[in-house]
Amino acid sequence: MDLVLEAADRHLLTPYVYPAGWPEGEPCRQLLSLFVITNLGALALYLLFGTLSYYFIFDHELKKHPQFLENQVSREIAYALRSLPWISVPTVALFFAEVRGYSKLYDNIEDSPYGWSGVFLSMLSFLFFTDMGIYWIHRGLHHRLFYKRFHKPHHLWKIATPFASHAFHPVDGFMQSLPYHVYPFLFPLHKVTYLGLYIFVNVWTISIHDGDYRVPRLLRHVINGSAHHTDHHLYFDYNYGQYFTLWDKIGGSYKSPTSFEGKGPHDYLRKLREK
Repeated sequence: MDLVLEAADRHLLTPYVYPAGWPEGEPCRQLLSLFVITNLGALALYLLFGTLSYYFIFDHELKKHPQFLENQVSREIAYALRSLPWISVPTVALFFAEVRGYSKLYDNIEDSPYGWSGVFLSMLSFLFFTDMGIYWIHRGLHHRLFYKRFHKPHHLWKIATPFASHAFHPVDGFMQSLPYHVYPFLFPLHKVTYLGLYIFVNVWTISIHDGDYRVPRLLRHVINGSAHHTDHHLYFDYNYGQYFTLWDKIGGSYKSPTSFEGKGPHDYLRKLREK
């Protein structure tokens, strides 16, 4: 995140926003800047990719499903917009630790002992590490001690749209993002790669709520896509994973998506039309 902060300081904050005498490296200034940048960035990613997904990928026929709520889209957006600033508070604390040099993020490819292969391997390990972390956190949030208070608001959307992707209780939203932020404190990761992965995970989160259930046949039981996550919203105890089905299969919570078996939301609507 320090790359983004440096760019903001150089092109906007130092010449136009902050007093000339306020040093760029001063902790209070960095915290304030990170809070604003994180909120604006999260909002931009959510609204941009959520809107694109909603208008160009999401099947609007799903809005006719009996479990699609009245005014659901506006309610999803409103809930997300209320939650994002609160989610950003602990997130900014972790970004601040990164900026102050406590993570294992590095600037140059030469700083990695494995060069470009290390960058590629770090991307794979990031995906598998975060998938594992999110699986157990997500499953834990379904425990009766936590579900009603923190995770149930997200399950209000049985037939989700892309705008449901960030419509979490703040505690729920931060906890499920925690593996992304923990990774660079445990493992070396290139700074630009980290920013790219940060954007990717936000887009992926939108994509598994987009109602497009198509997955290449060979990957249907490997990739945790929208079909899998829709069944999670509908049936509660299945498909907790983020990218892959691996941990659901290990944990005994994997469910083959109903849409692959002719029993999904689209099939339900088709049967309603035939009556």
